[in-house]
Amino acid sequence: MTGTLPLFNQEDGAVKEAINALRQDLLDREGGPRISTMRNYRFAIVQYKPDLEYPLRRAVQRLVSELEARGWFVLSIDLQKLLLERIRCQPDAWQEKVIAMETRMAERQLDRGLNYLKSKLLPLVEGPEGLAGDCRRLIQDFVEKHPDKADQTLVLIGRAGGLYPFFRSSALLRHLDGQTGNVPVVLLYPGTKQGPTSLSFMGVLNPDSDYRPRIYP
Repeated sequence: MTGTLPLFNQEDGAVKEAINALRQDLLDREGGPRISTMRNYRFAIVQYKPDLEYPLRRAVQRLVSELEARGWFVLSIDLQKLLLERIRCQPDAWQEKVIAMETRMAERQLDRGLNYLKSKLLPLVEGPEGLAGDCRRLIQDFVEKHPDKADQTLVLIGRAGGLYPFFRSSALLRHLDGQTGNVPVVLLYPGTKQGPTSLSFMGVLNPDSDYRPRIYP
């Protein structure tokens, strides 16, 4: 209908509220960004409903454009891409074996196939040298290129939904603590909030309360 915006151009109010609050805490604070009440713990989480992935990306891109226009340095890390890169680094025989075994098990029982796949992928992504190690190296390399700019540097970690159900993001932030040059790091988290600090990844997994960062909105 003429004059009517398509549904996918409409953004959820909670997404806009979260990004606007983050923007204010990054830009409108004397003495630098204030995404956390702890000066030496500059981590935060933007929580959004999984079905609002695309509105979230659009809102984040507008924020990034504004920050860069103001002289900020922004690093965007794609967790799904990091996972796929780790899988591609495995020998062809490993990949073929895992695919064949997962297919056979899933034909018998879907959960068995999924659990087998988890057992093969978790060693690739968990721990301080898993995806957290990849993120750490990317952040440290980025920070080294922009020394003395911690108050105008932002790291955004996104595409976490691509890791479901193999990875829990609370562990990621825990392993990054103290490893990021004290620049603001924001995790874009698809899930639901239950209580003041508990988050359910993708709104499906059991709530995880192991979160220290501020949760937007």
